[in-house]
Amino acid sequence: MRLAIRLFAILVLAFLVSPILVIIPLSFSSGEVLTLPTPGWSLRWYEALMNDGRLIDGFWLSLKVAITTGTLSVVFGTFAAFVLVRFTRFKGRALFSGMINAPLVMPEVIIGLSLLLMMVAVQRTTESWFGIGWPDRGFITIVFGHTLMGMAYAMVVIQSRLRDMDRSIEEAAMDLGCRPAQVFFLVTLPNIAPAMVSAWLLTFTLSFDDVVISEFLSGPGVTTLPQAIFTYARRGINPTVYAAATLLIATVTIVIVSYSIWMVRAQRQRAREMQAAIRQAHQ
Repeated sequence: MRLAIRLFAILVLAFLVSPILVIIPLSFSSGEVLTLPTPGWSLRWYEALMNDGRLIDGFWLSLKVAITTGTLSVVFGTFAAFVLVRFTRFKGRALFSGMINAPLVMPEVIIGLSLLLMMVAVQRTTESWFGIGWPDRGFITIVFGHTLMGMAYAMVVIQSRLRDMDRSIEEAAMDLGCRPAQVFFLVTLPNIAPAMVSAWLLTFTLSFDDVVISEFLSGPGVTTLPQAIFTYARRGINPTVYAAATLLIATVTIVIVSYSIWMVRAQRQRAREMQAAIRQAHQ
């Protein structure tokens, strides 16, 4: 039974990872028609990628949007999680919780269309009242839509950490004279920091590879990297897309491995500090 479970796990992992790994050798192919095995090895598609202004501009736009979205989502998600966990009874709690969790179950097409209609209405209102049509569809509107979606995911991750957190630490800090704001920044925030980092990475990834909401909220001349890749895919796969995908895979792998190493070291350091505190208390 154990052998069967391990074999099944290996097959599932191969099924999930093999399509991604196939992209890597194809990006180094020297042929015009990309097939496996490759006819030869070359960096021609990476050179073509460096000269593809649309993909490069889309990458930088996606990077800026994802960084901004991840930061805003973590900030708003932390506040929402703190309210839902620490204030269990207040008027409108069910409505607040439902609105926060709605993007988790709502189709992205509905979210994008609703935001588009709202942005058009706001733009017409500001233009008629103040003479300026704000906001123009572009960076700001994309960040707004991605933050709406990412905040819900960040809240779920941070909320689980807050529920598992030992409240006695905060109570001890308040007994020692800390004010609520000091307790939050000196005790609560450091304890939920790993969850905040995880939430930031999750929302960053969701924002970076989003296509549907970006299609609705991007204006003329504003194209994210997933939009550019999707456009190339509809007209026939451009081999430079494989080179871009390989670079993204390498970047994501480095970030995940670095974060995992940091988490392991942080847990070991925390365990050593707790053991040292216990030994000191016994002495």
